[in-house]
Amino acid sequence: MANTIALRRRIKTAQNVSKTTRAMQMIAASKLKRAQHAAIASRPYVTKLTELASHIVPAVVETQYSHPYLRPITAEHPATLYVVIAPDKGLCGGLVTTMIREVVARSKEEGACFISIGKKIEGPLAATGGTLLASFGFGTTLPSFQMIAPIVSIVNESFTSGRVQRVCVITTHFNSVFSQKLHVSQLLPVLLPEIDTETDLSSALFEPDKHALIPGILTRYIEMFMFQQLLESYASEQAARMIAMQNATNNAKDIVNELQLLYNKARQEKITKEILDISSAAVALQQ
Repeated sequence: MANTIALRRRIKTAQNVSKTTRAMQMIAASKLKRAQHAAIASRPYVTKLTELASHIVPAVVETQYSHPYLRPITAEHPATLYVVIAPDKGLCGGLVTTMIREVVARSKEEGACFISIGKKIEGPLAATGGTLLASFGFGTTLPSFQMIAPIVSIVNESFTSGRVQRVCVITTHFNSVFSQKLHVSQLLPVLLPEIDTETDLSSALFEPDKHALIPGILTRYIEMFMFQQLLESYASEQAARMIAMQNATNNAKDIVNELQLLYNKARQEKITKEILDISSAAVALQQ
């Protein structure tokens, strides 16, 4: 039977772990509410911006208008720039592990290069031996719109200079508190959805004209697309961490209960042995 002193120490350690994970769970839950609201609230704006671009771009493309963001892919295996968005901290379940597995697979592509956002992905990216153009911290608070300016600048320079023919974003999308899925989406060249005939704006008048609007709309689209990915990643991180810490708290409590049973058995066994020793000594004295 285990030593009662050692069992008491193990019980105390498990209780401390339970308190720590419980506190981290509550912190993640408090951050999740704000992150979830921000991610969901910005989706309609991005959707409407995409719809507007989807109506204007086809009309100007027909007039032989060209824009760097609309340049088609010509190579069979184009050089791709991947923008990888991951947390700065761990303890969020398998979220980071899944992303690392995807990044390792993408690093084997010919001409692949990366921009990392988040400290948890910077090390694995460097270990793959791939080309890392830049690395940014994600932070532990809700992302601000100012974060995307240097990222978009590097993306724009790499794409317009012809160094890469495609830009993709690897991140996690927030579906619900219990569901965060890895998502790989193409940023450049811009892929716009098909026009909904019910909301066709072909006969609408624009001021200024469509050709003057396109550069600003496409630039805004790229910026908001990146910002939305940051919000989705942050919400996914907080949800994954809350669930992971909740599971860790429950597991720690189960360990405490099991150790408490072992401690009670060891303590009862020790008391029984002492009673037997006393009884044996009393019988010996009487004889």
